[in-house]
Amino acid sequence: MDDSLPLESPSLSRRQLLNFLTGATVAASAGSALYTVGKFFIPPAETTGAGGAILAKDILGNPIPATQILAEAPGTRALVAGLAGEPTYLIVKEDNKLDAMGIVDNCTHLGCTFPWNAIDQQFQCPCHGSLYAPDGTVVRGPAPLPLKIVHVAVIDNSILISPWTETDPRTGEPPWWV
Repeated sequence: MDDSLPLESPSLSRRQLLNFLTGATVAASAGSALYTVGKFFIPPAETTGAGGAILAKDILGNPIPATQILAEAPGTRALVAGLAGEPTYLIVKEDNKLDAMGIVDNCTHLGCTFPWNAIDQQFQCPCHGSLYAPDGTVVRGPAPLPLKIVHVAVIDNSILISPWTETDPRTGEPPWWV
């Protein structure tokens, strides 16, 4: 028997296995860290439509399907996160469709948010007592202007909200918020 040929040691294969496992662990840890850092610096893709439309979302930022709001009774005003996250009321009409006009829930006096009072059929700002009609026009001040409005469209069970830049149909004037 020739002793000049080195025999492969079983410890060499164990060493290779441990090197592989160590490398795989380091690679997995580094990869997950880089993925997290990448997700932090790259903004999420915002689903937008024509004219800067965005999807209506709930308080957690999840898109709201139209069927969820249309399951409510006619006349219901559902509060969603609209443009720039502004709270926006969507109105269920008698024909079980959403009104094409949404009303932004920010008082034009000092920017307070307020509830819809279904009994009195008006928006009532608790900060200084401003009252708004169902279409967002001022009933009683100190609010100086009607509430901001937005376009609302339903496409494939998705609710799209877009800026209102045309003449305000309530006043016949250019919108004050543009």
